[in-house]
Amino acid sequence: MAEFRMPSLGADMEHGKVVEWLVKPGDYVHKGDLVAAVDTDKTVMDIESFQEGVVAEFLVDIGDTVDVGTPIARITATPAELPPPQPAPPLTSGTLSPDARSPLAAKEATPAHPGGPAGRPDEGGKASPPVRHLAHTLGVDVGRISGSGPGGEVTRADVERAAAASGTKAGPAPEAVAEVPPERAETRRVRSSPLARRLAAELGVNLQGIAGTGPGGAVTEDDVLSAVPPRGRSAKGPGAAKPAEAPSSEAPASDAEPAEAPPEALHEAVEEAPQRVKTAAGGKAESLRQAVGALMSRSKKEIPHYYLSTTLDLAAATAWMQAANQQRPVSSRLVPSALLLKATALAAKEAPDMNGFFTRGAFQPSGAVHLGVAVALRHGGLVAPALHDADTLTLDELMDQLRDLVSRARAGRLQRAEMADPTITVTNLGDLGVESVYGVIYPPQVAMVGFGKVLEQPWAHNGMLGIRHAAIATLSADHRVSDGLRGGRFLARIDELLQKPGEL
Repeated sequence: MAEFRMPSLGADMEHGKVVEWLVKPGDYVHKGDLVAAVDTDKTVMDIESFQEGVVAEFLVDIGDTVDVGTPIARITATPAELPPPQPAPPLTSGTLSPDARSPLAAKEATPAHPGGPAGRPDEGGKASPPVRHLAHTLGVDVGRISGSGPGGEVTRADVERAAAASGTKAGPAPEAVAEVPPERAETRRVRSSPLARRLAAELGVNLQGIAGTGPGGAVTEDDVLSAVPPRGRSAKGPGAAKPAEAPSSEAPASDAEPAEAPPEALHEAVEEAPQRVKTAAGGKAESLRQAVGALMSRSKKEIPHYYLSTTLDLAAATAWMQAANQQRPVSSRLVPSALLLKATALAAKEAPDMNGFFTRGAFQPSGAVHLGVAVALRHGGLVAPALHDADTLTLDELMDQLRDLVSRARAGRLQRAEMADPTITVTNLGDLGVESVYGVIYPPQVAMVGFGKVLEQPWAHNGMLGIRHAAIATLSADHRVSDGLRGGRFLARIDELLQKPGEL
């Protein structure tokens, strides 16, 4: 039996609070499957299992705050590693029922291993941990899906199609009737933010009937508040809090169902809810600012920063992007940030002194480029989750993953690896009109790149003066690992890559 411990989700993390379990005792989990949501000083993150097996028990309750490294759950060995069951004593024919003597009954009576709906670990359906988590949430067996991705990998679209198809069937398969309790459909987990779930519990709102407006249809706190009836009107539509309705004056008192709370209490809760949301968000933002401030203070004390800047010539990149976007629908058009991020990732791959970690007094270069992207949160604060293997992504893949990363960061649904893995970070304040930004390195990283606003500027080339699109790129780097010469070559390589945008 292995202990699952509270993981470190960042260099500055000392403790975390379990806000949701995404599995239950008896569930079979693969290595990489999401098992819990943890609230840190920065954001809420989904953490994955580091081993494969069966969830035996939880060691902490929801709402408990524990230090990094504290055991929070136990996971048993996989069924293949469990000791073989002891053979049962032989039974005489007189002790067997007629049904038990039949070969079919004997087959049905075979004990099942924990795992998927078929009673065994999910052996097929190759899928990433987020896709398996989505399948678990929607009640879909990944092992029964034919994947449309590379090498037969199951994608999110495959899972969503399977879920839609199962919802149109006349009834569940016979084995599903026997193994899934009748209340499964009612208690199926609704995709929602932790704050929305807490608010729904306080207001007595059923999340099952709410159409979410958040990323991927997730229910947000605003959706919960809109599902509660205003003062003086009865609740209409799904998700309304029905228990608080007062008994009608025309009906006998003995026939009226007792209300769990008087209407006045509900209305007071509804009116106070926005303030609670605002207070909770403000407290979280303040906690995040303190955590980031402490980390940046440590960075400035421990890391000998040096700073460089250059002006990027974006004439070729802008012209290529505009031509490419004319052939694309609006929803899939490229933005300058995608080209800047991809060029940075490729340059970092060629400049190992900028891509890695300084730990225990030595630099450890990274073989992969996990590009941290600074994201401003709605209620204040900043996080920098990673775009994994950014140098290998196409521009379209990078755009899709960037949109997904930003939406999940602002909804508080990041994963542990996305916060712990960045090897170099990029911050882009051009959308705010900032022309240049000199960032502070996120330890234990050794470099940060900043981009300013893309502007039309006078540009002299071969004795000719014209107008070109340009942006200022800056580098904050660790002098223990690199120097100005290597930093300058790194920025120059970014500029060179942007001159051939079609090759990014």
